[in-house]
Amino acid sequence: MLFVAPWLITFIWFTLGPFIASFYLSFTSYRFHDFPTWIGFENYTRLFTDDAKFVRSVLNTLYYTAVHVPGIMLLAFFVALLLNQKVRGQPIFRTAFYLPSVTAGVATAFLWIVLLQPNGLINQALGLVGIEGPRWLTSTAWAMPALILMSFWGLGTTMIIYLAALQGIPQHLYEAASVDGAGVVRKMWHVTVPMMTPAIFLTAVLQIIGSWQVFTQALIVTNGGPRDSTLFILLHLYRTGFEYFQMGYASAIAWILFVIILIFTIIQFGFARRWVYYEGANER
Repeated sequence: MLFVAPWLITFIWFTLGPFIASFYLSFTSYRFHDFPTWIGFENYTRLFTDDAKFVRSVLNTLYYTAVHVPGIMLLAFFVALLLNQKVRGQPIFRTAFYLPSVTAGVATAFLWIVLLQPNGLINQALGLVGIEGPRWLTSTAWAMPALILMSFWGLGTTMIIYLAALQGIPQHLYEAASVDGAGVVRKMWHVTVPMMTPAIFLTAVLQIIGSWQVFTQALIVTNGGPRDSTLFILLHLYRTGFEYFQMGYASAIAWILFVIILIFTIIQFGFARRWVYYEGANER
């Protein structure tokens, strides 16, 4: 207990304590300068009946999740397949694709602000093929696609997981498939994908959780604009709590966010037994 005490104290003070406190505050009116006032379910009622920005933030986050998650998983899978090939300079390529995922979020955001300017490198590249680039960060139609495009740059972590899964597939399965006359596509569909389902399931869970916690990109790159087109739920929570000082209401938003993520995770675990294959398990 003596050796575990530093971790235990830190956990209680910085994690468990605020967790319980936020639940209590979500039923109160609290603005820092006074004591919390109990108001029951009023914050939650206001969320769903009198807060258009909350509804907009949830829809924006759903939109981002629906495009970002499958997009980054497919891109990471494709890149992992390429980086699994035996080519000269393989470690350099792997490092190059992984580095963006460990770059500081604020630095990455400022880099993409430059790239997505009307005369930035991306629009210049589009101009070379005769396409007029949009105003990425000032258009309500293109601001969210700009953030999604930016998110694909950080596929390194997902790619590393897929690469490890690819290297763990027994080669005798491919040899057996070749004996049965399977081509590249059939090997991919009947050997590679089934054996990688645990990694695919893990990254799906992590990516969905991460998508509902987008904050830095939206704050730095677009600040939720234009016209709230990139207002994510976590950014709305931050503004409510630390700009408008409505900590009770912000706590209610946080708990709704927690419930949403929990529901998505439970659904994924519920369906996992139908398609995730664990080698050595009795059931699929």
